[in-house]
Amino acid sequence: MAKIVPFKAVRPTRDKVCLVTCRSYEEYVNAELAAQLDFNPLSFLHILKPAYTNQETVSFEKRYRQVHQKYEDFKNEIILVKDKKPAIYIHKIVTKKHSFTGIIVGTSVADYCNNIIKKHEDIIAFRVRLLKDYMKYSEFNTEPVLMTYPDNKTIENWIFNCTQKLADFEFSTTKKEIHYLWKIEDALEINWLQNIFEKTDSLYIADGHHRTEALKLLSEENDDPDNAAKNHILSYLISENNVKIYEFNRLVKDLNGFSKENLIKELEKNFIVTNKFQQPFQPSQKHQFGMYLDNEFYSLILRKENEVFLTALDSLDTQILYKKVLLPILAIEDLRNDERIEYLSGKQSVLEVKNKIDQGEFEIGFILFPSNIGEIKALADANLIMPPKSTYIEPKFRSGLVVYEL
Repeated sequence: MAKIVPFKAVRPTRDKVCLVTCRSYEEYVNAELAAQLDFNPLSFLHILKPAYTNQETVSFEKRYRQVHQKYEDFKNEIILVKDKKPAIYIHKIVTKKHSFTGIIVGTSVADYCNNIIKKHEDIIAFRVRLLKDYMKYSEFNTEPVLMTYPDNKTIENWIFNCTQKLADFEFSTTKKEIHYLWKIEDALEINWLQNIFEKTDSLYIADGHHRTEALKLLSEENDDPDNAAKNHILSYLISENNVKIYEFNRLVKDLNGFSKENLIKELEKNFIVTNKFQQPFQPSQKHQFGMYLDNEFYSLILRKENEVFLTALDSLDTQILYKKVLLPILAIEDLRNDERIEYLSGKQSVLEVKNKIDQGEFEIGFILFPSNIGEIKALADANLIMPPKSTYIEPKFRSGLVVYEL
């Protein structure tokens, strides 16, 4: 029942692709961003940050229209070129530790509204409106929504055969990633793949919930019946077992008035607490947590009598930590906005948790076991929402590789 469509992508020319594409704008520290904008005139960052050479404060709408104008400049200069035929695209990303291969297509806003495309994260309305306005005035989208589909041997065999051919793009990045892109424009192949996905009951959003909701709003505003582009979502479809899910660890600035000893006594009501002393500790299974406090690591294992869960959300480790520790003991109610708590991606070493606490800005840290795709699907199927900062999911995409015009 899932609908996918090909589209005419706008892409860098083959000789410029490694200079044009860039990481998501938010990933750059200021010095790196300035260097890219100063010394690489072909970087897609010049589109995303068009007012770099003119630092005057402008309204959101004016800035977004500048983004569109700079985008048109790149097309006029033949830095970006639109494909002549609708196509789908296979994109392979090879990092130091993992390899991801998926299909870039348009998916249906109607499928999202009808819960065929399912979500598991909450959204911030203000951020959604900003994204909607950004795409409305810039008139393009270059950040695919990451969606998973159930493992399908037929699709995987087809992808394998397609990727044995010479890629349209092959380039490396300064992060030591290798990117490959294959364009599939044969109408029979596209129709065959569409039929395969029509037999797929559901797609699951792994990353890109705000962008999906923004595109829904943009579609609802579309008063042009001939503009079908706004009825589709630029998407990267990947087999559910090919995504990599990391945890987000928690850092808290104080103990809410508890002494170390009294805090541990409170924790022992719900957990088996074991002091690991100076030995760095990382959980190895669900319902086990690491804790770093006062130069020592601890293991926290949820007591068996507490393993009574009514919903998929109740059994989630991030929810357990919130309900048993962060809310009742440390008095952190709002996980998204409380200034006493911060988050650290599980991509970073557990020693980074230790270092940040040892430096004095935080007093305690909690180390979690990563969620899995089954938990994400269970929540989405039950229309439940994960707590904020429950997962950090890869792959991440480069802006400017494939542009979907709206």
